Amino acid sequence: MDGVGVTADGFGLRGPRGWAFRGIGIDAEPGSLIAVEGPSGSGRTSLLLALTGRMKATEGTATVGGARLPKQLAPVRRVSALAHVAGVTDLDPALTVGEHLRERALLERRFGGPVRELLRPRAERAAEVGLRIDSALSTAGLDREALPKGSRTAVRDLERLEALRLSVALALIGRPGLLGVDDIDLKLTDAEREEVWALLRSLAEAGTTVLAVCGEAPEGTVTVSTGPEAVPLHREDAVEADDREEAVEASDEPAAESAREPAKSAESTGPTGTEQEEEKTDAIAETGRA
Repeated sequence: MDGVGVTADGFGLRGPRGWAFRGIGIDAEPGSLIAVEGPSGSGRTSLLLALTGRMKATEGTATVGGARLPKQLAPVRRVSALAHVAGVTDLDPALTVGEHLRERALLERRFGGPVRELLRPRAERAAEVGLRIDSALSTAGLDREALPKGSRTAVRDLERLEALRLSVALALIGRPGLLGVDDIDLKLTDAEREEVWALLRSLAEAGTTVLAVCGEAPEGTVTVSTGPEAVPLHREDAVEADDREEAVEASDEPAAESAREPAKSAESTGPTGTEQEEEKTDAIAETGRA
């Protein structure tokens, strides 16, 4: 599938705890390498999921391959795929590389294509599955023969970079027009990060639009920032924030005064240590006389 264009204007998502991201603008041609940069917790993954049709935005609009978000989520999901997204595309550490590949190919054949494809001869379908797997592995740069046990290598035995390449290969089996990859620089060395960026550039040059989440975007990418500077407050929001601050300050002053007044009155009216001793002595004497 050819790459798809991605555009966004004032794109934002607000959840129960506030804004995940807001004010996002994108204008990327098909086959672009889009880098979503920002610190962890700034809404990078939420933006990735929203642009691939997995989360519904609450503000602004976006277009992915002609489908408009947030209304047309299903068409966007059909042309996009995800890789290396924690909690969404996690690899099973107990399964082997070959088992992951066969499972994804079978699921793609069953749900990713028209029903008439299931009527083709078994041998023909098996041959096509093999070609898809080989093509995805080659594109992702993962050589099964170089693994410790080949296709029988368990995921738990893969290096971080190898696991990322496998996740990308699984996503490419469906031949998406938009590929979303999360946390591409997580716990990788500088040399490994360069390899990942080289892989993503090669995918974009081959025609697939790539959306990658990172801490810092390299040069030559369509950069989208989710940092604090990328979330502008509207004028009304800024006025409301100022009013709230003034109200808090005004309410704090009487509270502080009222807290000081009881302390002063206690100091002025409360008995001193000498007076308390005298009262105690008089009480004892009175008790003795009684």
